[in-house]
Amino acid sequence: MDLSRLLARDDGLWELPMQGRMRVPGMLVGSRALVAAMDDKVLEQLANVTTLPGIVGAALALPDAHWGYGFPIGGVAAFDAAAGGIVSAGGVGFDIACGVRCLLTGLREPDIAAVKATLADALAAHIPAGLGSRGAIRLRFHEMDAMLSGGAHWAVHQGWGSDADLERIEAGGQMLHAKPGEVSDLARRRQKEEMGTLGSGNHYLEVQVVDAVHNARLAEGFGLAQGDITVMIHCGSRGLGHQIGSEFLRRMAGEAPGYGIALPDRELACAPILSPTGQAYLGAMRAAVNCALANRQIITHLVREVFAVHFPGHALPLLYDVSHNTCKVETHTVDGRPRELHVHRKGATRALGPGHAELPPALRAYGQPVLIGGSMGAGSWVLAGSGSALAFDSACHGAGRAMSRHEATRRWQGREVIRDLRHAGVEVRSPSLRGIAEEAPGAYKDVDAVVDAAEAAGLARRVARLRPLVCIKG
Repeated sequence: MDLSRLLARDDGLWELPMQGRMRVPGMLVGSRALVAAMDDKVLEQLANVTTLPGIVGAALALPDAHWGYGFPIGGVAAFDAAAGGIVSAGGVGFDIACGVRCLLTGLREPDIAAVKATLADALAAHIPAGLGSRGAIRLRFHEMDAMLSGGAHWAVHQGWGSDADLERIEAGGQMLHAKPGEVSDLARRRQKEEMGTLGSGNHYLEVQVVDAVHNARLAEGFGLAQGDITVMIHCGSRGLGHQIGSEFLRRMAGEAPGYGIALPDRELACAPILSPTGQAYLGAMRAAVNCALANRQIITHLVREVFAVHFPGHALPLLYDVSHNTCKVETHTVDGRPRELHVHRKGATRALGPGHAELPPALRAYGQPVLIGGSMGAGSWVLAGSGSALAFDSACHGAGRAMSRHEATRRWQGREVIRDLRHAGVEVRSPSLRGIAEEAPGAYKDVDAVVDAAEAAGLARRVARLRPLVCIKG
């Protein structure tokens, strides 16, 4: 990226000044090296987002930002409905409510050393993964409506977990005001047999060890100590979310001229929040959020079943679950007054600061756990939210890709990646060797540098670094 187009600010902030049709500035978060390495397309997409009606504050690209569909992945933008603000399906993404949850195990690294390969085989056999993967659960029509309305609440009431889990899920495990009636029959059919499945791409289930603690107080508050074993689950709303995104992008693109919206890029298709299409999308999107929450809850139950066989008596309580492809109605102070905003986070996670009323009492003193997924070989992070006003209480969500999947498959072979990771102490299981090559550790940015930049900008605080031991990839 050409840094001469940006104004350097303090603490790793870079401003794209207003010009042309821009309504607000663009802001990039990251070290000089991270921002310079970003594709110029990120800057182009960020500038395009700033032209959308009703945008407030600034459009942001976080340290893991890379080129996406319309909006950059790793992007945050907030819109005011009262000022003609829009909602954009591209600003949420196709995998609606893709997110991460982290489980505590009460185990230590020596406990799993002797059974690591066996555990990897058992998890891979019990939890379906891969493109088009199907689970054992089959939902009938009325059950689909209940799931789309109830989210993780529905899953728990079906026997997949406990009420204690719901206290540690963003929004209590259920996004309100979902409208299952806005979800098409095709989207429903795509999801009918996909509950309790990981899917493909960068989705994964990892058994990890706490490799380093960077803030002892926060780590203790989160129940983490060096050498502890954790389990991280990364997946979303599967085919249902993708279908909703595809359908509404087409609908929004066709209707935009009728709303007087001149799109700088068709991929930024959007509709006024208060329009019938805007409200229909929000209802369908919220249903997809509930689908993702239910899906991760079911997978959690499946993980617990495997661990119960290998490690009886270990309950695997939930640390936290947070989504990173959403649009949420939130109140933020802008120009000295509170405003109700629709905050789009695409490849960005909420990062509420200490004392926030939406956090469960046990976590309120520390801030929200922010779960940063890395690549198969590089490790992941647990951070604590800082409640950044700049980023509308947001932080990065992962390492972020450094190259395309096509380029990754040109550089690596799946068997080679699996062999190298086994030598590094990571057992990998996947139904797709091509998928492994696409997700090779070298295809991603340095997750430690991304996390350092997030902390330097005041988005979140480092708590603990997690090293992978077992990785189940889609």
